Amino acid sequence: MDIEKGDFQQNFIEKIRTLHGRDLADTTGREQFLALALAIREYTGSKWAVAGQPAGSDQKQVWYFSIEFLPGRLLKSYLLNLGIYELCNQALAELGIELKALEDEEEDAGTGNGGLGRLAACYLDSMAALGFGGHGCGLRYRYGLFEQRLQEGYQKEFPDNWLKEGYYIWETRRPDEAVVVRYGTGEVVRAVPYDIPITGYHNDTVNTLRLWSTEPVDLHSCDFAGGDCREAIEYKRCLESITDSLYPDDSTTEGKALRLKQQYLLVSAGLQSIIRDHLRYNSLESLPEKVAIHINDTHPALAIPELMRLLLDEYQRDWQAAWDITTATISYTNHTILPEALETWPVELFQGLLPRIYAIVNEINERFCRSLWLRYPGNWNHIAQMAVIADSRVRMAHLAIVGSHSVNGVAKLHTDILKHQVMANFYHYTPDKFNNKTNGVTHRRWLMAANPKLERLLSETIGVRWIDNPDRLQDLLKFSKDAAFQEKLAVVKQANKQQLANFIFRKYGWKLDDHSIFDMHVKRIHAYKRQSLNALHILDLYNRLRENPSLDIPARTYIFGGKAASSYYKAKKTIKLINTLAQVINNDKSINDKLKVVFLENYNVSLAELIIPAADVSEQIPTAGFEASGTANMKFMMNGAVTLGTLDGANIEISSLVGENNIITFGLTAEEVLHYYRQGGYNPWDVYHSDYRVATVMEQLVNGFLPGPPDEFSTHYQAFLQGGDYYFVLRDFAAYADAQHRVGTVYQDRSRWLSMSTCNIAHSGYFASDRTFAEYASQIWQVTDSQDKTGLFQMNRLGQGEHAVYQV
Repeated sequence: MDIEKGDFQQNFIEKIRTLHGRDLADTTGREQFLALALAIREYTGSKWAVAGQPAGSDQKQVWYFSIEFLPGRLLKSYLLNLGIYELCNQALAELGIELKALEDEEEDAGTGNGGLGRLAACYLDSMAALGFGGHGCGLRYRYGLFEQRLQEGYQKEFPDNWLKEGYYIWETRRPDEAVVVRYGTGEVVRAVPYDIPITGYHNDTVNTLRLWSTEPVDLHSCDFAGGDCREAIEYKRCLESITDSLYPDDSTTEGKALRLKQQYLLVSAGLQSIIRDHLRYNSLESLPEKVAIHINDTHPALAIPELMRLLLDEYQRDWQAAWDITTATISYTNHTILPEALETWPVELFQGLLPRIYAIVNEINERFCRSLWLRYPGNWNHIAQMAVIADSRVRMAHLAIVGSHSVNGVAKLHTDILKHQVMANFYHYTPDKFNNKTNGVTHRRWLMAANPKLERLLSETIGVRWIDNPDRLQDLLKFSKDAAFQEKLAVVKQANKQQLANFIFRKYGWKLDDHSIFDMHVKRIHAYKRQSLNALHILDLYNRLRENPSLDIPARTYIFGGKAASSYYKAKKTIKLINTLAQVINNDKSINDKLKVVFLENYNVSLAELIIPAADVSEQIPTAGFEASGTANMKFMMNGAVTLGTLDGANIEISSLVGENNIITFGLTAEEVLHYYRQGGYNPWDVYHSDYRVATVMEQLVNGFLPGPPDEFSTHYQAFLQGGDYYFVLRDFAAYADAQHRVGTVYQDRSRWLSMSTCNIAHSGYFASDRTFAEYASQIWQVTDSQDKTGLFQMNRLGQGEHAVYQV
């Protein structure tokens, strides 16, 4: 974008006066941020108004439906994508303003929580960067999941009031495009879209993230007799509460109903809007040719019966025509193989809240079961296992598979488990539907924006072609053993570690050794992700240092971050355990500061952008076979961290790319875990009695060694020893401890460690979301453009020792 610095400064000062009615010298940082954001909105909006392709054009439009979008702060992304970051930085500096300070004024949007939402945001970024017409459809939550605060080491949940000012600076409310959504309970809501521009990198594409919010249709239907408007106010509040918060507590019937209302609102509002726009230029029959609708996990699976409802009831198509349009338009990504995470709904709740949708789902089920009968005559048990409705539950994953033309997993192992275990019956019935699309992350956010020092080093070393084609990061391999480059890489890493250490000291008062190994474990707190395994090893390492403070090991700093679901008792106890270890270990001077533990509260995108560039070690240690893919592993790898992980999810593909000498793996394989489950598990007491380290740390959980009530951590003791150790924490303990020892040994060989770091950066281009999106576009959505950008990512790795990734 061609903007003169002087014009930019003048525009910014005018925005200050217009917004705040005062001179620049009298404004706060927040006021300056708002003025800058308004100026950037104008630059973006000038492209947005004419960007993309109209519905009648030749380019197919992709709509990505997700219950979560987690964009993080957008100011820096807009500036980088518009190509004016340095201009803005210089212009503001001449006015005595630090751009970084204004970036920190921006609130993280509370429209997502974890990997699901961040993945969706990465894909929107790649769609725009590659010049495709691709948009997001989600919900505008008034409150995010929750703000996590630590009080005496316990997680406490507070409202994430990210919209406390009443608006989001980047959104545009479009009341003229509102639609009406009806529930079987008689409730009628007005869904109003709020649009956020998604800019492409150095191109003219500006797509849209559309988030829906609820309002009452008509307050005048309430009784205002006698001037008493309390009933109307309560009615208004009830309807608006549908989009109050992300993932309402579903431990009650009311909470379950609210979640189902949210999911229906998302798909009904989104589909009504899409069809309305499509019909301005096209017939309904051409919908699959002009529009691709993708459902990100099962939360938007109601798109299938809702699209059927619209086609049947609103547009009078017969069943077969409506079904052909629906299945040809909709595709589905599965994100989990955990049985408890495969979403189902009680028929009674579903039918009462959405009677017409239930009738359509029931018809889908009846027709599907009849087709199964023709394939498996007399095999009622097999048919029941595949049914969409069974045991008084509506199975959303089954509905998503039956009603879509494509079903993909998000890592090679995950897809194989779907095809041969979790959804094997469906794979055998319709094998052509199933395919793999290994996840990716946007390198523009997670390398260029988050780690500008590394970005500059890479561009100075191998040129800038990697920015448009991240696979060119492989050019870095020739420098993996180059001493001069290694020294520069070490300087970048050290600067990032110092920056994080300074942040931690300011916020928590812990003084860290920024030359120690920075070992990061940041993700949702869950038993299968095994933060508890990490914690038990830390306790064991602390025991060894207490016995021998002069132990010849490199100093380590273990950094955790992540939220536990508010009702997930054991996960919240894991947070307490980590913080208790931190309190004990960080205050023990006898171990010579060789070990520190920090739990960073309220983990979000902005905090991740500070943590990930500073990481030496990336902890990716779920029970093998349980993690669909992971994306944190890719972000850490992209920033030069070495993965310490199980052979699970995308860790396998990372290992295949970088080679076993550049990753540290351990533990049971997915096949071994499955074998144990088929044998009824294993006896954790065998490990307890054969490994004194395990016995010691387990007893320390309950014998008063750790401060607090004696039963504080009995939950973990019981789960591991008396509950069968479902996630094999104790079974993998020895292997994990050995892997941690290897980390320390290799880290002390500076040249080797920096070579490993370089190799990880060099191979991370494969995990750029541009590659992933290009695969979705060409292989699932059949979307192409005149520039044939998908060709950029047809990587020929033969002859380079890396083609094994396709054969894992």
